[in-house]
Amino acid sequence: MDSSPSALLKVLIPKIPFIFKTALLHSLWLSPTSSKWSLQTELVINILRQLIANPGKPSSISKQQYQSCKDPGVKGDIWISRVTAPVPLEDDLRQLLFKTIDEMKQGDEEYTQPPLLPVGAEWTGYRANVAKDAPEPSISEEQKYENLMKEVTSDLTVLYFHGGAYFLMDPSTHRPVTTKIARMTGARVYSVRYRLAPQAAFPAQLLDALVAYMYLLYPPEDAYHSAVPPEKIVFGGDSAGGNLSTALLQFLLQLHRSSASGELPAVTWNNKICTIPLPAGVALTSPWLDVTRSLPSIEGNVKYDYLPPPSITEKSTFPPDSVWPTDPPRLDIFCEGSALCHPLVSPLAAMSWEKSPPIFVVSGDETLADECSVFAQRLARQGVKVVWDRFEAMPHCFAMVLEGLEGSKMCFADYTDFCKRVVHIPGSIKTEGYFISAKTLAKKHVDVEKLIDISDQDALDMMRTAQKRRLAGLEREGKALPML
Repeated sequence: MDSSPSALLKVLIPKIPFIFKTALLHSLWLSPTSSKWSLQTELVINILRQLIANPGKPSSISKQQYQSCKDPGVKGDIWISRVTAPVPLEDDLRQLLFKTIDEMKQGDEEYTQPPLLPVGAEWTGYRANVAKDAPEPSISEEQKYENLMKEVTSDLTVLYFHGGAYFLMDPSTHRPVTTKIARMTGARVYSVRYRLAPQAAFPAQLLDALVAYMYLLYPPEDAYHSAVPPEKIVFGGDSAGGNLSTALLQFLLQLHRSSASGELPAVTWNNKICTIPLPAGVALTSPWLDVTRSLPSIEGNVKYDYLPPPSITEKSTFPPDSVWPTDPPRLDIFCEGSALCHPLVSPLAAMSWEKSPPIFVVSGDETLADECSVFAQRLARQGVKVVWDRFEAMPHCFAMVLEGLEGSKMCFADYTDFCKRVVHIPGSIKTEGYFISAKTLAKKHVDVEKLIDISDQDALDMMRTAQKRRLAGLEREGKALPML
């Protein structure tokens, strides 16, 4: 949505009676969440629900994309250097992706074969000792990068993928997040402008993510940065960006599983044979791991979330426009209906994560909570080092939506602590899980191998059942995405 002051006022003024009612019910302890939420949380989440779940007539996808991708500009304590990873000289990387997708098929999954395209990104860093409204310097992008690097105090690089249900948002909308990560780690963040659906279907986003990773590892001569060692890279992402981070990791793990014993997978990249290593770790915020949206919390945790459940979204459809429905028609905005349960579309369907680097997973008591728990539990049972945080009564990506909360500060502290330790003290990462109580923020230790009474097979069965319903036409495309 348009976040300009005038646009926000236009939206909020008609909702003043609703805001007053929400505040009154909370103050009288009559709202369902008053015992867990602050007044700020109550107001923010209920207003978001009104905007997302009850929009009247949904906007078209192209309009939503335009509004959500507006660049708010750069000012204050942030360095942004805009770059573009060029298309490699060969088609080998693209063909390797298609080969791997085919190897991982579980049935008759279909998918498009997108072309290689240049991949834009933003180098993001913390800019110290400037006013909040300090303008972006009028210097070249290379000079901005050089200034950014003068303030970097860590050799960690976070390769970040933004959220937005794969059809919304942009690195520019996530600058507050990537800047905070940069400030709290002393590192630089490489935030990727991957292609959006429905214009670009799976696996275009994964191909862009792979190009971005190879660009960090093996930069061309005219790149601003020098080669980044894989042990200094952490994949990061929220929501759909968490899906993309996890899919990229699973793709890399499949390459390593398929390689000859003792050998790293390799590909021809700009006239050189380059190995494709694993990163140091992966840090996920409310990752969207099940594109079918089929596990119980999708409906059961609505009380604490602003994301509308399928029972609401399936009642409406996106107004037709130039990008949707697609031509030829596609069941899902992100992918072909037959591919909904492919392990690189819905990483929850990937059964093997052995030999994965350490992974951090944080969620709230949100609609995606079950898939986050099943995923973390699977990792722990397979010997992967996993750090799991779950914040009681908190919604999807709460630390980004409710920045001022002490719980949000704790979330970012845990997230960035993991990123620093997995690079600088990798042996310090141990499997551990915590349930953080609302309001008191007391941490209760939990066994990550026993998070949820849903087996891996149960989860896969639920996903396949949901996919069959979609394919049978029993649910509309709105099941997968919020209507704004």
